[in-house]
Amino acid sequence: MSVSVSEAKPILCVDHVAVRFGGLTAIADLHFDVRPGEILSLIGPNGAGKTTAFNVITGFLKPTQGEVRFQGVPLAGLKPHAITRLGLARTFQRTSVFANDTVLENVLIGLHREGSGRLIDAIFNLPRERAAERAARDTAYGILDLVGLAHRADEMAGALSYGEQRLVGVALALATRPAMLLLDEPVSGMNASETQVFVQLLRTIRARGVTILLVEHDMPMVMEVSDRIVVLNYGRLIAEGPPAAIRANPAVIEAYLGKSAAKAAEQEAAHA
Repeated sequence: MSVSVSEAKPILCVDHVAVRFGGLTAIADLHFDVRPGEILSLIGPNGAGKTTAFNVITGFLKPTQGEVRFQGVPLAGLKPHAITRLGLARTFQRTSVFANDTVLENVLIGLHREGSGRLIDAIFNLPRERAAERAARDTAYGILDLVGLAHRADEMAGALSYGEQRLVGVALALATRPAMLLLDEPVSGMNASETQVFVQLLRTIRARGVTILLVEHDMPMVMEVSDRIVVLNYGRLIAEGPPAAIRANPAVIEAYLGKSAAKAAEQEAAHA
C-alpha cells in the first residue's frame, strides 16, 4: 500500500530552533517538518528570519538552541559540504555561478564530487577515465536540458541574463543529486513568463523525486506551487498550512500579505 505525502515520515525536521546574535533574536523557537515529495514554502517579511533558517539547515550557521535533522540524521556540527553529501542542496539569493566558466563547465563542477576516477586514470587518460568523463558530460547535458539551458551550454555563465544565471545555480544544485533542494528566492529578477516556466520546472523536479523547500516573495507563484506554507514574522512561526488557509489567515494578512496582496494572490490562484 502506498503512503501519501501527508502520512510519510518527514525528510527534514526543524525542531525548536533559535538563533541569537548577542541581544538580537533572529529566530525564536522555529519548528516545522518537510515531508518527502512536497513543495513547502517559507515566507515572511524582510528580516523575518527565512535566510537565517536556510543557513542553519545547510550548516552555514550554528543554532543557539534546537536541532535540525535530515532523513533522521542530526546536522549539528556538520559542514555545508558534508550536508550536501547527505543529499541536501541549496541555491542562494545572489547568483553563485562560476562566471568565467561555460554553463556546461559549471554543471560539471557540481558533478565533480560524484567522480570515481582514480588519479592514475586521469594522469594517463585511461579508458576508464575517458568513459567517466563522457558519462559526466551526458549527465550535465541532461541537467541543462531539464532547466532549459542546453542550448547555452558552451556560453560563458557570466554572460547570461540574471534569470538564466539563477537557472545555472539550480543546475549546479541538481548536479549534486539531492534528495531535497532548498531554493532561496529563485524567481527574483525573472519576468512573469520566466516565472511560469520556473513553476513548471519545480513540478518536474518534484516529479523526479526531489523534495523542495522554497523561500520566495512572489506570492502568486508561492500560492500556485506550494503544497504547504510556513509563515515567519520577527523570527517566529505565526502560521502553517495549505495555500488557501494561509491566504485567509488574519495574522498572515496583517503581518505580511496585506489585504490587497492577499486578494491578488487569490485571484491569481483562481485563474491558474
